[in-house]
Amino acid sequence: MKTLLIATLLATGCTATAADPAIVETPAGAVRGSLTEQTATYQGIRYATAARWESPKPAPSWTGVRDARKPGPMCPQVGSEYAKTASTNEDCLMLNVTTPRAKGGKRPVMVWVHGDGALGAGHYSDARLLAAKGAVVVTVNYRLGVFSGFGHPGLRDSGTYGLQDQQEALRWVKRNIGAFGGDPGNVTLFGISYGGLAIGGHLTAPGSAGLFQRAIMMSGESMMDMPAGSLVPGVPTIESFGWRSEAEVTGLGQMYAKQLGCSDVACLKALPVERILAVPQIMNVFQVYAYGNAVLPESPAKRLAAGEFHRVPVLAGATRDEHRLFVGMGEPLTLKEYGKRLEAAFGKDAARVMKRYPAEPSPSMAWATVITDRMWARGTHAQNTALARHVPVYGYEFADRDAPMFLPLNNGFDWGAYHAGDLPYIFPEAKTELSPKQRVLSDQMVGYWTNFARTGSPNGPGLPEWPKLSKGRTTQSLAPDDIRQIDYAAEHDLAFWR
Repeated sequence: MKTLLIATLLATGCTATAADPAIVETPAGAVRGSLTEQTATYQGIRYATAARWESPKPAPSWTGVRDARKPGPMCPQVGSEYAKTASTNEDCLMLNVTTPRAKGGKRPVMVWVHGDGALGAGHYSDARLLAAKGAVVVTVNYRLGVFSGFGHPGLRDSGTYGLQDQQEALRWVKRNIGAFGGDPGNVTLFGISYGGLAIGGHLTAPGSAGLFQRAIMMSGESMMDMPAGSLVPGVPTIESFGWRSEAEVTGLGQMYAKQLGCSDVACLKALPVERILAVPQIMNVFQVYAYGNAVLPESPAKRLAAGEFHRVPVLAGATRDEHRLFVGMGEPLTLKEYGKRLEAAFGKDAARVMKRYPAEPSPSMAWATVITDRMWARGTHAQNTALARHVPVYGYEFADRDAPMFLPLNNGFDWGAYHAGDLPYIFPEAKTELSPKQRVLSDQMVGYWTNFARTGSPNGPGLPEWPKLSKGRTTQSLAPDDIRQIDYAAEHDLAFWR
């Protein structure tokens, strides 16, 4: 009887049982969600299980109705000065589904990979704006930091566990999303920052082929390098920001294993979560993905540049003032410190950079602009132009320099259109208030994103035209009352950086 009911629901595109509209029957089991006038949300659905530093396995099915009205546990994390989150629960591979209330089926599916590879969870992203535009949205918890990117000679596919979790979530979507009214053959994978980086991995990972049909990369770092000292003084040049070879990761893992008093994997797996999290910076050190294994055979940066990736349409971009967030969180720079930073990053070319980016009126702002252009814009431009040689690409720049700060950072710094400043325009933040004009921009952006998920093009009725990227010169600038095409390379002085 249960099998017949599930088959009927999947065939008709129904999203709930006739007896109770809050209950959805999926092939895995039934879940009870929360309803609003326009949307339904189902939280804390287990999509996989995984032992520490092992590949995830599909979660077993269940009988009865599971309560899906509260988020599941976050993956282990210690939080930060700007996000006071904490968890020691390794049984955390949960996802959340938000759907339109209106009856219907074969809706576009959007699977969200949250940013920051050391903290966060899927339930922090409120998907109701996207669902109200007709999308079925899935937000995912995946392993973070040392539990994702750790490597050791005794481990298989070191440094890829979080990426594997995301693949397993996409497989869950393929099997189950039809019960929520979603089309398993029309899945858009999208993410921001570290989540955008992960999508660069999925574009090249053999195991991700066929699991998604479109990709949205918001401030992704797939082809970004990092001049010395860009984020933290003293850190040397990093040729590939988000990727390390498996040999590098396992070498780091052995070093940290000694700090933890272990010489083998069995010892490491037996350690309490709290003991691992107590090692300073261990979550941030392993905030990368490793290549040179079955999951990522080669560096995704190199494969993207060579055109060796899954052929799907892409919508991708960055914010106008990416690096102001990272500069503004630190102490103000003096003129002397600005000079030292330039010298560390650019050596003999430091004087040329200083002339091009003078310190007045603010050394901090000058440094933020230098790294925004040299690191973020250069990497985004390289990524988008490489992809556009083979697939349709819609490039954007979020340019609202009055974007509200949604993090607890209130030091008077001029944040501008900062890194992740576009997040509240797609996912409303509880403590973030948009002005009327910003709410209009939010509605336009949500429209663009969901149109792209539906058809592979962001264009649709009532929205300013968004042309495909052509030779890197046609980028859509997104600001209140000011959506227009710009020459992204010229705006960020990329000819100088070449």
